[in-house]
Amino acid sequence: MLRDAKRLAELGREHQRLAGLVSRANRLSKLESELAQVRELVALDDAEMKAEVEAEKGRLEAEIPRLEEEIKPLLVPPDPLDDRNAIVEIRAGTGGDEAALFAADLYRMYTRYIERHGGWKLETLSLSDGGLGGYKEAVFKVAGPGAFGELRREAGVHRVQRVPATEASGRIHTSAATVAVLPEAEDVDVSIEDKELRIDVYRASGPGGQGVNTTDSAVRITHLPTGLVVTQQDQRSQIQNKAKAMEVLRSRLLDQRIAEQEAERSRLRRSAVSTGDRSAKIRTYNFPQSRITDHRINFTTHDLQGVLDGKMQALVEALRTADLEERLSGGGE
Repeated sequence: MLRDAKRLAELGREHQRLAGLVSRANRLSKLESELAQVRELVALDDAEMKAEVEAEKGRLEAEIPRLEEEIKPLLVPPDPLDDRNAIVEIRAGTGGDEAALFAADLYRMYTRYIERHGGWKLETLSLSDGGLGGYKEAVFKVAGPGAFGELRREAGVHRVQRVPATEASGRIHTSAATVAVLPEAEDVDVSIEDKELRIDVYRASGPGGQGVNTTDSAVRITHLPTGLVVTQQDQRSQIQNKAKAMEVLRSRLLDQRIAEQEAERSRLRRSAVSTGDRSAKIRTYNFPQSRITDHRINFTTHDLQGVLDGKMQALVEALRTADLEERLSGGGE
């Protein structure tokens, strides 16, 4: 019954998309017909009508392209995973303490963007301290409509160029952090048997509430068939930590399956905008020039501080548009 309800909701969304497409297509056809008639009238030598006809011609010539832009995204069937919640994992890469500080900057950037985004909610799953206020790893869930569909294009290697706070000589260093974006898995997506898991418990360390250091509340789950390991210690009890760890493990397994499917069709893809090659350098944050460049679409903005404060909308829109154009041209098939 639950599955039927889920399928009914999916069909309802698809019906809404198709109804919107048909409605706009009919209007576009009507406007194009009206424009053809108006252009015929422009050729007439009627001084009284000329100004009125020219005004109507201008209105139609402006409205038709706007309507065409509205139709474009409706021509591409949405990925069924796009409406899922997202699990985002940020890990410090090359660069030592500076990479950990950059990972913390990215965590704050996404946190602020999510706060600005109506209808989304952030839940931090785990934070691993990297020293000097940085993070070795930050894992969080974004719950809300279209979360995975919008954030999936953030997956890849993010590179930073700046003078580290710990660098006395003032030299510019380059370091990196990786971002993985996983669709939240549902029970029906991934089947995991108990015999496939090794579960270890140990004493948690660091922040986590009263009693965190006196009980074996931290959990490490190893998925034996794949070797995937998930640890969780930020919750107050062993049961809560196990539940959160299993949530991340299911999403990583689903992501692994998706990556395998994409590898099979990768030779047909013309860019990595849609989901990102997870090992590809996708973006550079250059502090001396106050510049952010997304290398996949050659998009550059000089509002580096604004973007790091969560004002990512221009970047998100540019990526969405590039993805749509790619899919319309057949590059995402």
